[in-house]
Amino acid sequence: MLFAALAALYAVASVACFIAYALDKSAARKGRRRTPERTLLLLGLAGGWPGALAAQQWLRHKSSKTSFLAMFWFTVVLNVAALLALAALFQRLQA
Repeated sequence: MLFAALAALYAVASVACFIAYALDKSAARKGRRRTPERTLLLLGLAGGWPGALAAQQWLRHKSSKTSFLAMFWFTVVLNVAALLALAALFQRLQA
């Protein structure tokens, strides 16, 4: 059950993050107000990083700015570490 809930969370967060990247790319092309990088990073940290990674590759958005990519990968590491810690805690509680 926990696995299914986490998978659903990551799927929803990834879709939301992909959409946020797409909207930001569209805004950039049209010279409109952009989505703050902090927002994109927080969406990724909340589990949307797979969608962010897909958007970076497919849309070619935020894929070359070194400072953003460094923070992006830092948030991915934080997210995965938190997920592993949660899994370890859950496993201890089940024992």
